Amino acid sequence: MAGKSPVRNTRFTYVGQVTADGVMLRGLFAPSEMPSDLAIVPAHGFTGHVDRPFFRRIAERLNRHYAVVALSFRGHGRSCGKTSVGPEEVHDLDAAVRLAHDRGYSKVALVGFSMGGAVAMLYASQDLDEPPAAVVSVSAPSRWYIRQTPAMRRVHWLLEAPHARLLAPILGVRLGRPWPSVPASPIEVVHRIAPTPLLLVHGDRDHYFPAEHALALHRAADDATARLWLEPGMGHAETGMHPGLVDRIATWLNETCTKTSEERTSTQVVA
Repeated sequence: MAGKSPVRNTRFTYVGQVTADGVMLRGLFAPSEMPSDLAIVPAHGFTGHVDRPFFRRIAERLNRHYAVVALSFRGHGRSCGKTSVGPEEVHDLDAAVRLAHDRGYSKVALVGFSMGGAVAMLYASQDLDEPPAAVVSVSAPSRWYIRQTPAMRRVHWLLEAPHARLLAPILGVRLGRPWPSVPASPIEVVHRIAPTPLLLVHGDRDHYFPAEHALALHRAADDATARLWLEPGMGHAETGMHPGLVDRIATWLNETCTKTSEERTSTQVVA
């Protein structure tokens, strides 16, 4: 299916990339319409994939501004493997970033949604030879094992009840084994993302993770490089996005990724 366009934007073509731990991922690539050295890697949420309509619309909108490299996480969509619901997906983001660099883009920014936002923070908190130019985390949890909302109680039922796990393929996701030990949560590592700029975006009508998660992440992050947008009326992740918000994120990325680290430190204002 390589070369076939699955989206209205005919610039998109199917691509594949193997992760460092040997998992074949499938996704989409579209070059930028205007000359730019920056590519965007959007990362979907749990049970999502790159062909989901809400995600596709976001990818198309971002592509009005920049090149886009989007891979379905392991265990999702047409990608191989099984999902770990977070920690092993760091390898998947690494694969997408490598693919963007291989396509000639010297700078890569991450835009993650829900689980994808958590994975983006985990990835950027590592000691990387080439850290991302910026990280945008939309509707991400601050910690694991959240059961404070009905929506998340349903997710944990799916993940933890043996008979429920059999239903996961119907939802388009293939589950891996439960964690042998609890990995570091986003709130434990978010301070390590600095000096990479971080934008946290969260809606006040998020029915999975209340806005307190974004507030906690912002408090734990580096004051000089992290910014928070609390969006009135916004729901959760990809389904809560609208074109104007995608464009605002693209504008923030343009302004942020063209500044030097000194300029970012002197002009950063917490919203």
